[in-house]
Amino acid sequence: MAMRRTVGAAAVAAVTLLAVWGGPCGTPAAAAPAPASKAAGSCDVLATGASAVAEGAVRAACEQIGVWYTWGGGHGPQPGPTYGQVDPSDPDSAHDPERLGFDCSGLVRYAYARAAGGDPLAGNAYHQFHAPQVQRRFTAADGTAPLLPGDLLAWGSGGSIHHIAIYLGAGKMVEARESGTRIGVSDVRLGGDYAGAVRVAAAAAPGTFSTWGTDVWTHREPSTASPRVHRFPGPTTVRVDCQKHAEPVTAEGYTNDAWSYLPEYEAWITNIYIKGAAWLDGVRTCP
Repeated sequence: MAMRRTVGAAAVAAVTLLAVWGGPCGTPAAAAPAPASKAAGSCDVLATGASAVAEGAVRAACEQIGVWYTWGGGHGPQPGPTYGQVDPSDPDSAHDPERLGFDCSGLVRYAYARAAGGDPLAGNAYHQFHAPQVQRRFTAADGTAPLLPGDLLAWGSGGSIHHIAIYLGAGKMVEARESGTRIGVSDVRLGGDYAGAVRVAAAAAPGTFSTWGTDVWTHREPSTASPRVHRFPGPTTVRVDCQKHAEPVTAEGYTNDAWSYLPEYEAWITNIYIKGAAWLDGVRTCP
């Protein structure tokens, strides 16, 4: 029998920011270009062909030119600038708790929330690069030729993504790069650990749901005894491919034996931690 769970506001809002970010966005400050000036007028949609939502995201991000980068900034209960945190690995972040601003993924979250409505890209750079809303991917070898304004460029290696920025066109991007700098326009950096880019759809893909709770793990198999794959520090939008009955799990007073397969993570999550019915509506049964 299907049952529904409701989540208290405190459970949804309690996102442990320090666990989410894991490191500074971008590369060492010595390599950072000077922040772009608002008066320069260089932050805008610089090519044609993008969707209205993508163009809106570009313009929303460009409105933040000159705002401080803050580590963990932009990840409050609602999209928008927040005071940052001290990053233990970066001495330049010492003043981030005093600065209202965004980190790299906080800026992306805000820009697409403004353009699309709702909060379609909550989470860190890794979550955004693997979001269910991604409709097309580009490898590092593709360069900038196939990119359109609003595409998200990412840096990382070995499956890890540590920085994300928004493409403007003409080889330019807007980014919140690192502590001690302000949001600005930069030349796209295709070297180093540039991982490629993604194009975000205007609407969520079919089978999109939100997780709830904090520090929720996915597993290699539909069992809590199988190896852990990925941790969701807080509520995250995910795409469910299929679901099946497997190990019963009890949490928050509920027991459920349904598990969902998340193709972007190649992992399983108990339906206890997915908002919706115990057996998700509109999702097929795994073979």
